[in-house]
Amino acid sequence: MSPNLEANKKNAIDFYRMAYLGNPCSAVEKYVGDDYIQHNPLVGDGKQAFIEYFERMEKEFPDKSIEFIRVIAEGNLVSLHTHQVWPGHVEYVTMDFLRFDDHGKIVEHWDAIQRIPSESQNGNTMY
Repeated sequence: MSPNLEANKKNAIDFYRMAYLGNPCSAVEKYVGDDYIQHNPLVGDGKQAFIEYFERMEKEFPDKSIEFIRVIAEGNLVSLHTHQVWPGHVEYVTMDFLRFDDHGKIVEHWDAIQRIPSESQNGNTMY
């Protein structure tokens, strides 16, 4: 079965937004496959560890926000390029990679996060 790139892109955004904004249990139920492999060293492996991490984030940082800048899909992978704003106006750029199974469910995640500096040596934005 060939991947539906547009559906995977939409599902990646919906999954991430739902989890990030405080409903990780529903995000996992709706978008994650039978197994979930996590590569972020701050989050445990598997679905339950993912849920617990995002529930804790919602309790500790309820006023965070996220904007999806770019979404790229190729094969069974979707990449998300985001702008996150945390309490105290601390801003981050993130890049997430999600692998989908043959049923259109998310089964693996990698990410990188960087705080956005107040100035840039090259004058370019992070986006």
